[in-house]
Amino acid sequence: MSFAVNAVGRVESSLRDRADAPRQGDEGAPEAVVVFEDAVVEALGGLAPGAEVLLLTWLDRADRGTLVVHPRGDLTRPPAGVFATRSPDRPNPIGLHRVTILALDGTRMRVSRLEALDGTPVLDVKPVLDRIADR
Repeated sequence: MSFAVNAVGRVESSLRDRADAPRQGDEGAPEAVVVFEDAVVEALGGLAPGAEVLLLTWLDRADRGTLVVHPRGDLTRPPAGVFATRSPDRPNPIGLHRVTILALDGTRMRVSRLEALDGTPVLDVKPVLDRIADR
């Protein structure tokens, strides 16, 4: 089965090369800007600086044929299936990034700790829910 997914925006980041990107956002990822398509600007309503959100991205430079990796690229660790890792190389390279909104201006959202490369397509944004407050 296949289906189409459309990007709602793209990442603007100082990260240009996979070799320079941290493996996770909390490992030194820089601030970045997500630039949304004009057509989805109304979908940003209710978001504000200080909110934590999950960005879903399409890791467009990933190797979709990779099924097994050494976790974190460490050859001393035993190989594992990509579904047991956070490897960007996988059959459907969807990235999941927990970030904090630092500023929101029209279609531009500045966020913290985003390890996605410059130009990475953004598929969706979802709020991080506080389990107690959101019951």
